[in-house]
Amino acid sequence: MSASAPGVGLAKKFMTAGEFWEFVHRPENRNRVFELVRGEVIEIPRLGRSRGVITVLVAFALQLYAQATQKGFVVSNGSGIAIGEDPDSVLGPDVAFFTNADKFEDLHPKWGDAPPVLAVEVPPLNDRPEHINAKIREYLANGVKIVWRVDCEVRNVTVYRPKQDMEVIGADGELTGGDDLPGLAIKVADIFKLPGERGPTPPPAPPVA
Repeated sequence: MSASAPGVGLAKKFMTAGEFWEFVHRPENRNRVFELVRGEVIEIPRLGRSRGVITVLVAFALQLYAQATQKGFVVSNGSGIAIGEDPDSVLGPDVAFFTNADKFEDLHPKWGDAPPVLAVEVPPLNDRPEHINAKIREYLANGVKIVWRVDCEVRNVTVYRPKQDMEVIGADGELTGGDDLPGLAIKVADIFKLPGERGPTPPPAPPVA
């Protein structure tokens, strides 16, 4: 009888979210960035300069919205979200907006498993399309209401919502929160604009007598 090929008939071993936490905190992985997509570990390239600026500008606009509405909080820098189970996923959106905590002490000390209302992805040029598409599917299948995918090259944003057709918003358009984040409105052009392009901030209007 001939020997079976290695691995034939064996189920593929997927990493759990708990195992992934231990993996990313190993000393040899300290300066590397990973995600867990349906049990498989994927290394993520670090942000380039233009992507870093966009994530800050989007996060700043969302923070202003949170302060104005006194609701929600913003995370950035790929803060992990444990989303989906068996196989597990731990994803790191470039920016995300949550509404499940009002006090700093209520924030989860690790990743947390409550989905954000909004997840923002600013994929690098060399990111594999299948990776970002898999992330978007995971978001929408696990409670995320809105996903924005920002394209640095053509300066537009693709909007995804569960069970709806995607929508591409051009540079002259506006991103809104709809019923999920009422009152949120961000001009697409503003997330591709440095302070020197905006001109000086006008002085405040004089008080009404």
